[in-house]
Amino acid sequence: QLQASGGGGVQAGDSLRLSCAASGLTFRTVAMGWFRQAPGKDREFVAAISRSGSVTDYADSVQGRFTISRDNAKNTAYLRIYTLKPEDTAVYYCEARISVLTEITYSTGYNYWGQGTLVTVSS
Repeated sequence: QLQASGGGGVQAGDSLRLSCAASGLTFRTVAMGWFRQAPGKDREFVAAISRSGSVTDYADSVQGRFTISRDNAKNTAYLRIYTLKPEDTAVYYCEARISVLTEITYSTGYNYWGQGTLVTVSS
């Protein structure tokens, strides 16, 4: 139901936009989150966006370099990553959480997730 794409091999300093296409759910009723898992590390929260898209939240480690957005008409969420660093190398996952509140984001408790997309940053 969630398919992340847009990853690949890039150079440090490059930018990248990841996409998450949703199907089989009412996209406008779910908050969306992005997570990542680097080799040998636990999965970590990266960013989240409310149902309407007006509220966003970011992990401190990516604040200022990552931008989360969504297009409810296209059932798609995005994660723009600027000035990529080697430590951004990870599999990036998008997840969806059913939300009864419009203007709130979540870093935990997601209901749906899919296969991730690998981002590899070379120095």
